Amino acid sequence: MPVRKAVVCLPTYNERENLEPMLRALGDKGVHVLVIDDNSPDGTGELADRLADELGYVGVLHRERKEGLGPAYLAGFRRALADGAELVLEMDCDFSHDPKDVLRLVAAAAEADVVLGSRYVAGGAVGNWGVLRRFVSAGGSWYARMVLGAPVHDLTGGFKCYRRTVLETIDLEAIHSKGYAFQIETTYRALRAGFHVLEIPITFVDREAGGSKMSKAIVAEAIWKVPGLRLAALVGRL
Repeated sequence: MPVRKAVVCLPTYNERENLEPMLRALGDKGVHVLVIDDNSPDGTGELADRLADELGYVGVLHRERKEGLGPAYLAGFRRALADGAELVLEMDCDFSHDPKDVLRLVAAAAEADVVLGSRYVAGGAVGNWGVLRRFVSAGGSWYARMVLGAPVHDLTGGFKCYRRTVLETIDLEAIHSKGYAFQIETTYRALRAGFHVLEIPITFVDREAGGSKMSKAIVAEAIWKVPGLRLAALVGRL
């Protein structure tokens, strides 16, 4: 185990095809993994329980229903903190984020409060996406950066490592974002609280198994949420 206990929060909804390969890929990284399953109808939660019985580094948090990425992560954060985590990581279960990069994020947390695996800094890349998906992702990060005035290139990125003190300081109870706006909001709140956010390059690839959770509602939430965050900061409520 690393000197500091690191917990990877892994939200799942219908990820049965990806879950076991991902958990086994994380097995030699010296981290604990908390699977947060939103009552997946495909049996992902039941599979997670069986794997947790076998793999000592895996825990499972069952939620009653699907509420979105944000609430799932918040539930995972609270459990990880209660269990004594010193570093808390976010990553996708679909191999869009490379498990080999987990230790890079953990190592970089020695010099930063939040480490963000970034597609949009030098050395970062996006693979096997179409033009429209690239435009939505890169455009969303650019839009958030311009409106918020935040010095982060990949504000919509969801591969992160937080020091414990960050999650204890930002007001988790005030975060209500459901989709990718959650990534923007948590990073922005960390910046507003004075924490050092460091971007390190990663290569992001599209999932090969299972279905994407992206929707028009998720995009719309991010569009209206960003100016709301900026306004809250201007009036001193953030």
